[in-house]
Amino acid sequence: QVLLVESGGGLVQAGGSLKLSCAASGRAFSSYTGGWFRQAPGKEREFVAAISWSGSSTYYADSVKGRFTISRDNAKNTVYLQMNSLKPEDAAVYYCAARRPPLSTSENIYNYWGQGTQVTVSS
Repeated sequence: QVLLVESGGGLVQAGGSLKLSCAASGRAFSSYTGGWFRQAPGKEREFVAAISWSGSSTYYADSVKGRFTISRDNAKNTVYLQMNSLKPEDAAVYYCAARRPPLSTSENIYNYWGQGTQVTVSS
């Protein structure tokens, strides 16, 4: 069992930055791939970024490529999402997720989810 807890959300002006953290508890998290997804009001949840268990491979949605960076520190059992140049359309509840390899962009095959953290971007 893996428990995930997100933190770092909040209110930021357009063009600003936030760094989300996803702290994991449970054994062998370092062997899991990590993903970030988001859901805006009235919209379906969508993929944002994913990272392999080693951190050597990452994948991003086109909408965030070049602005967001996913990383992990396996010694701390934590996955991060650095978000720069935020836009109003980035506002959403951001969810951390984990699954065993391979890396995936499909939310349907992630086994573990956090409770989400709200990101609000003012224009």
